[in-house]
Amino acid sequence: MPARISNSLRWWQIGLFAALLVVWHVATSPTLLPPIYFDNPDKAAFFFGEPLKVFERIWIWFSSGFIYPHLWVTLLETLMAFLVGTVLGLAMGLWLALSPTASALLDPYIKALNSMPRVILAPIFGVWFGLGMASKVALGVTLVFFIVFFNVYQGVREVSHTVLANARILGASERQLLRHVYVPSAMSWVFASLHNSVGLAFVGAVVGEYLGSAEGVGYVILQVEGTFHINSVFAGILVLTAFALALDWAVTLAERRLLVWQPRGGETEKI
Repeated sequence: MPARISNSLRWWQIGLFAALLVVWHVATSPTLLPPIYFDNPDKAAFFFGEPLKVFERIWIWFSSGFIYPHLWVTLLETLMAFLVGTVLGLAMGLWLALSPTASALLDPYIKALNSMPRVILAPIFGVWFGLGMASKVALGVTLVFFIVFFNVYQGVREVSHTVLANARILGASERQLLRHVYVPSAMSWVFASLHNSVGLAFVGAVVGEYLGSAEGVGYVILQVEGTFHINSVFAGILVLTAFALALDWAVTLAERRLLVWQPRGGETEKI
C-alpha cells in the first residue's frame, strides 16, 4: 500500500465508514425496516446491537472514567507482549539466520512450536503465572514472537551475496556486517511483521483476560456478554479496535523514520 494516502482517498475512506454505520443503523432499527431476517423487529438490535447506543455506551465509559483502569491494564499487557516478543524474535531470528548449525538443530522444534495453536496455552500460563498480568503477557509473547522471528530469519537469509562479498572485500568485520548489512536488510521484514504483531499482541491480552482475569477490557466484555448486553460488547470491541489502529499508526511512523532510505509508494525515480 502507498505510504502516503491522498486527501481525496482519505475522505473516501471516511465516507465508506459513515456508510457502513448508516447501514448498521438502518438494518438494526426496529422502525426503519420491516423484519426481514427475524419475525420480531427487535431481534436484529438484540443480536447485532445499535450503533447509536454503542457509541453512547463508549461515551459513558470514558466520561465516567469506568474504562480507564481496564484499558490501561490491557494496553500495558499489549505493549509488554509486543516489545518482549519483538526483541526475542529479532534476537533469535538474527542468531539462527547467522548460525546454520544451530538453525538445523532447532528447526524441527521451532516448526513444532509454531504449528501449535498457542491460544490453548492460556490456561497453562494461568496456572504457571497466575491470573495477573504475567500470564496475559506470556500468551501475547508467544503470538508475536514467531511472526517477528520468521520475518527476521528470512530477511537475513535473503541478503544479497554480492553485497556481502563487496563488504568483506572492503574489510568489513562480522560486527560491521551485522550492523550495516544484515540488520538493515532485515528491517523492512521486521516492520512488515510488526503491523501484524500489534493485532496479535491485543489478541493475547484480551483472550487471556477473557479466560481468567478481574480487570482489563477483555474482562469487561466477558461481564457484559454474560448479561446479553450486546451494545456494550460491541463498544468494547470498537474501543480495542481503535487503540489497535493507534498502535499500528505508531509503528508506521517509526517505520517511516527508520526506513528513510526506502522509496515511498508513488515516488518515481528521476532519470
